[in-house]
Amino acid sequence: MADQARDETPQERADRNWNELLQELRVSQTGVQVLAGFLVTLPFQSRFEELDSFQRVWYVCLLALALSTVGVMLAPVAIHRRVFQSDAKPELVQAGHRLTSVALGMIAVLMGGIFFLVVDMVFDRKAAAAGAVGAVVVLAGLLVVLPRRVASRS
Repeated sequence: MADQARDETPQERADRNWNELLQELRVSQTGVQVLAGFLVTLPFQSRFEELDSFQRVWYVCLLALALSTVGVMLAPVAIHRRVFQSDAKPELVQAGHRLTSVALGMIAVLMGGIFFLVVDMVFDRKAAAAGAVGAVVVLAGLLVVLPRRVASRS
């Protein structure tokens, strides 16, 4: 509705939406890259040897998820490179929007998984599971429920 209230052509709207999406990606991509970098360094820490087999498998899954999330967040840029100057900006914005939405879900799972691993190391698996569920619920509320409520009110 707000897009139709603006005095802009469909191409101007697509350009504006693409720029807004890029700003969102810049912020979230930095955070995900820091998390991925943190995970990549863990095997080189002295306490890594203390992880049991479950924790090692969990760690590798988190690493794969982190790197996949980085890939999903880079995909809109790769699509842009492929369709550059081909008058496909509306399609690019739609694909970028979908990929960014998927990435937000992946970020929530990644953060919950990291929380689980850390609490499992510090306390125990039961506390880790409870805390990770709580963290994912809070993140789902912030990343899914809250945006939907804001959107439904506008």
